[in-house]
Parts: sequence; C-alpha cells; structure tokens
Amino acid sequence: MKLSSLSRQIAFSMIKIAIGSALLVTIGSFVFYYLWEEYWPNVLPNEENFAPTGPEWLWILLTLVIVILLAVNVAIRLSQRILEPLNSVAEGIRRIAEGDLNYRAHVGDRSLGEAALLVDDLNLLAEKLQRMTEEQAFWNAAIAHELRTPVTILRGRLQGLAEGVFSPDKAQFVRLLVQVEGLSRLIEDLRVISLMNRGELRINLEETQLSDEIKLLTDLSANMLKEAGQHVVLNLTTRPVICDPTRIRQALLAILENASKYALPGEIIITFTLKDEVCYLSVADSGPGVPLELIPHVFTAFRRAKDNSQNGSGLGLAVVSAIANAHNGSARCYINDQGGTVIELCWTS
Repeated sequence: MKLSSLSRQIAFSMIKIAIGSALLVTIGSFVFYYLWEEYWPNVLPNEENFAPTGPEWLWILLTLVIVILLAVNVAIRLSQRILEPLNSVAEGIRRIAEGDLNYRAHVGDRSLGEAALLVDDLNLLAEKLQRMTEEQAFWNAAIAHELRTPVTILRGRLQGLAEGVFSPDKAQFVRLLVQVEGLSRLIEDLRVISLMNRGELRINLEETQLSDEIKLLTDLSANMLKEAGQHVVLNLTTRPVICDPTRIRQALLAILENASKYALPGEIIITFTLKDEVCYLSVADSGPGVPLELIPHVFTAFRRAKDNSQNGSGLGLAVVSAIANAHNGSARCYINDQGGTVIELCWTS
C-alpha cells in the first residue's frame, strides 16, 4: 500500500516510537542486569519465583515512564506540525466568512502533503473569491455607467414630449427608437458576456454559407458605414462551413460598429478564408490603429483608450471574443502593414 505524505509521516512517527521502545528495552535490560551483577552480586533474582523483584519492578516502571515520555514527545511534535496548517486553515475560513478576502493561510511544513494542499486550496479559493468580488464591483459600476447615458437621454426626450417641449413627430420617435435599440444591444451584449463567463453560452452549429450571411450583414450596415465615410471590400470564400451564423453575424456587426466609431474614412476589408478546415474571418480598417499598449486588452469589457471620447459601450469586442471562444476558437487583434487595425476570428469548421 502506497502511503501519502501525511500517512507516511504518521507511520514514520509510529516506527520511531516502536524502534525506540524496542532499543530501550533491549539495551536497557542488558545494562540493568550488567549493573546488577557488577554492583549487587549478592542480591540475585529468585530463580524459583518468576515474579519480578523490587529492582526489576523499578526497572520496569522506569522503562515504562521513558517509553511514555518518548511517545508523548513524538506525538506532540507531530501534532504541532499537523495542527499548524490546520489551525491556519480554520482561521482562514473564519476570516473569509467575516469578509476578509485578503487573508492567506500559511503552511510551515510542506512535507505534510495533504495539509499543504489543503492550505493551497484555501488560498486559491480566497484568491478567486477576492477576484470575483472585485470584478463584480467593477461590473456593477461599469454597467450602471453604461446604462445611465441612454436612460437619461430617453427620460429627457420623453419628459420633453410630455411637457410639449418637443413635438411628437416622426423624427422624435426615430431618435427614441435609436436609443431603445442601443439599450437592447447593450443588454444583449451583457447577456452574451455573462453567459460566456459562466460557461453557459450555447451556440447552434450548422452548415452555413457564411459568405451570403456576411454580404447580407454588410448591406444592412451600409448606411452606418457610409455616415463614417467608409465602404466595404469583400474577399470571401464560397465554401460552406460549420458555425452559428447568428452569433457570427453578431460578432461581425460588433466589429463593424467599432470600426465606424474609431477608424478613419476609407476601406473596411472583410476577408473570410478556409484553410485546413480552420475558418478565418478578419476585418481590417484604414487606421489609425489601436494603441500598442491597448492591443492585449481590446477584448476586455469596458476597456478603452484614455483619449477615447466616443460613446461606445466598451462591450463590442468583448462580445467578439466571447463568441469566438464559444466556437472553441479565438479572436486576436493586430496592426497590419498599412497601419490599420485587424480583428480576426478563427475556429475549426
């Protein structure tokens, strides 16, 4: 039977006690009878009576006391080594329950494998709880900030209509509808990211002529891009692929909206290729390019450049990454040779 670390330590301690006791009795007996014969030769044991004599009883009691002291010493030392991490874990559980997520348990002796692993697991739990708490606080503040602007605009418009400041004409209702659509998009983006973070984002894979889906979406987005002085150039393969077309359209629309807000007027090149059963969908704009220090964070929700004055929600590219991950793929951002920003999704068909 293979003993684990803690079991091995306990077994070794018991072996130490057993060996120590055996050596003490054996060697001590030789020493005891040697001294008896050397110094008290006239006082011999009663050979007809097997009952221990007075000196033998004294020797037995002394041996018993020494063995007990040895066992107690080994037990105390072993229990201290075991209880140190366990007490630290118990203290950590109490502190974490009280809300102190900065507490970390300590293990004095890592040779006690199971106890050390228990401490490591508690510290890992505390770190995750602390990170989740900080992320929850950040998300609550960010969501409240993102919802405040469109809700304030809607409230102002509706109040103006109710008080007769604005005339209830078609233009006013179109503005209200735009704000409602923006809210709906923001709520859906939040839902997608939340599902992805919980590992519950479901996709419906099917064989799709994705080139047709991309053409349809770019036609629908033509007015949005035209207002930004941009136009689409398509470079698409016509081979069918396996994907969730609804989610891919959602990701592509988020990329195009991001480009319409932040890219310079010019071409938006959409490329879709299939190599070795791996799908590559990329969107390249005309610059000015994402700041290099921001590239590692472009798919992080609510992360913006410091000089960004646009009114985007900060969720678009995070949604792109979530959808790519749901396809067991990935998303990346880089700057091409022309200085434009390229957002690329790849997944296995």
